[in-house]
Amino acid sequence: MQGDTRAQEPVTVRTFTQLFSCTPRGARLARRLVANRMDVWGFAYDSEASESVVLVVAELAANAVRHGHVRGRSFRVRLVLRDGLVRVEVADGRTERLPFLRAPDDEGGRGLVIVAALAERWGVVPRIGMAYKVVWAELLVGLGR
Repeated sequence: MQGDTRAQEPVTVRTFTQLFSCTPRGARLARRLVANRMDVWGFAYDSEASESVVLVVAELAANAVRHGHVRGRSFRVRLVLRDGLVRVEVADGRTERLPFLRAPDDEGGRGLVIVAALAERWGVVPRIGMAYKVVWAELLVGLGR
């Protein structure tokens, strides 16, 4: 049996994963470390790609702290960069509270509207039987270094 003889393009996948305390300070640290990681991956701090990813992380991390906090549990941020697409995942401990897109009002509700505007797509994965859920968003960023 003959194999595929076409040259295959190498695929580079970059990942970043970090746990943060489920506090406002943890959310700020997540935003800063993601900005640094995007810079390391070749997306300058002031680039549109970096600013968009950092804003999505900021919104999802703030939601994890505000709506997903479970005493004694952290939240996790994971980034995956592959072929010009960054997948942002934020996992928190409140499995019974799933996020939904709503019309913004004076009291809040703008975070997921911002995420939906910046992302190609977003969603939530409830982890049935697990101690967490994952809110994710995918953003086109082009290619870094």
